[in-house]
Amino acid sequence: MDLKDKVIVITGGGRGLGRAMALNLAEKGARLALVDVNQESLDETIGLCAEKKAEARGYIADISDEAAVEKLFDDVVADFGSLHGLVNNAGITRDGLFVKVKDGQVVKKMSMEDWDLVIKVNLTGTFLCGREAAARMIELGTQGCIINISSISRSGNMGQTNYTATKAGVQAMAVTWAKELARYGIRAASIAPGYIGTEMVMAMKEEARQKVEAQIPLKRLGQPDEIARTVAFILENDYVSGRCFEVDGALRI
Repeated sequence: MDLKDKVIVITGGGRGLGRAMALNLAEKGARLALVDVNQESLDETIGLCAEKKAEARGYIADISDEAAVEKLFDDVVADFGSLHGLVNNAGITRDGLFVKVKDGQVVKKMSMEDWDLVIKVNLTGTFLCGREAAARMIELGTQGCIINISSISRSGNMGQTNYTATKAGVQAMAVTWAKELARYGIRAASIAPGYIGTEMVMAMKEEARQKVEAQIPLKRLGQPDEIARTVAFILENDYVSGRCFEVDGALRI
């Protein structure tokens, strides 16, 4: 896919990885629909895209709400006239042990609230956005691509039962969509980042961050732009579909 003038939706597009993706695609001439829940972050990213002479619009939406997602994609198509790609980047964490034990007694369990919230945003939100993007592409007769942002945690990570379940799920959905949607010229893939130097990670205490970096064979955090360039590669390569790309500095081998 030649990205010039292609319409790409990025959820969680206001900051972090989403912002890096937006700026990378802006340089390639894509037209960007950025989705977030924070207007200030969206406005800042849109301004940065404008500096690159790229068209970008912001949309406030709760991606876990079916009606809101349907309206979101209706609005995007109405505003841009087309749709060629979606990056399902939005996600949250609510970490905690499955069960916490002290002196042989269970003192805390992962709450249903923390389970439901992460499932709702990360898994249901990805499902809804992917479904509506695919439906619009088929109706418009445009070929396109859907990318789900998974995580190396999808294989299991202590303290992240809820998060790992969602990240395994979004990878599996991408494989399923690649098989189902190929007949319509729509590809799907996923990316599983390792530890990336986003604002959240860089806000960690220096000692904790150094311990994380020491686990990584390349001995450094990944950079947001390294994930953004992987997004661009998948969008641009029309024979890539159904695969998960691990970008983790050899942390998981």
